[in-house]
Amino acid sequence: MRLARRFGHAAAAAWFLPAAAVAQTAALPPVPAATSESIAVAKGARLVWADEFDSGRLPDAKRWAYDTARNREGWYNQELQYYAANRAENARIENGRLILEARRERLSNEPDHGGQEYSSARLFTRGIASWTYGFIEVRAKLACGKGLWPAIWLLGTDGGGGWPRQGEIDVMELVGWDPQTVHGTIHTGAYNHAQHTQKGATTQVADACTAFHTYQLDWTKDRILIGVDGHAYMRFDNDHKGDPATWPFDKPQYLLLNVAVGGWGGMQGVDPAAFPSRMEVDYVRVWQVPKR
Repeated sequence: MRLARRFGHAAAAAWFLPAAAVAQTAALPPVPAATSESIAVAKGARLVWADEFDSGRLPDAKRWAYDTARNREGWYNQELQYYAANRAENARIENGRLILEARRERLSNEPDHGGQEYSSARLFTRGIASWTYGFIEVRAKLACGKGLWPAIWLLGTDGGGGWPRQGEIDVMELVGWDPQTVHGTIHTGAYNHAQHTQKGATTQVADACTAFHTYQLDWTKDRILIGVDGHAYMRFDNDHKGDPATWPFDKPQYLLLNVAVGGWGGMQGVDPAAFPSRMEVDYVRVWQVPKR
């Protein structure tokens, strides 16, 4: 993300900046990595993983797990949510779509509750599915309202070195106080917001909160493109120096979907009237070009 933020899974390492530092760096723009070019599935690529959300009541356990690891301690970046597991109020399948819903409620009966006043959900494919290179497309309508922070992003499975060395690709971030701006960003050991060097760009999506759009990542050994609806607006090129500090993206990454409350999304406060707020996901699809 624009903020390298949310590392709830212990094996994925943690976010080390204190909360005050996060607040100070949140307003800093990324180092520009803007582009304007087409983005599309490569010729010959094959669909290798997908979820069309066309069956069941809860997310498919064969495709998704719940990240709840920081509930008791509290999530990083001054985030305010409790991430629930196996709770339809926060994550469910409805009319062929995945619904991730943030709610204003205190789930104090949960054994790992950390005093949060909001509930939400964070799904990930860690330990289930990961990929090195490919085209990822998520068709979604985003959660909006002051205080909300929906995201579609990837993290490196090799978390032993800690964040940001394992690499992070933020395919889509939106903050509720700026609901027409979509952000695409990468973080690495050399390029990250803790050093004010994260690489990223933004694009305007006027109806991101009210209409579905396809949020896209085209990741090859040479470059990363991030786009919306077939138009890439962010590009990050591999410098081919063989330095994982600048290009850790030659190893598997797993996918995350979540709606946070507070943090970057709460920089201008949290509006109680914004809840409940949902991110609706029509599908997630991953293509790869077969190895020769």
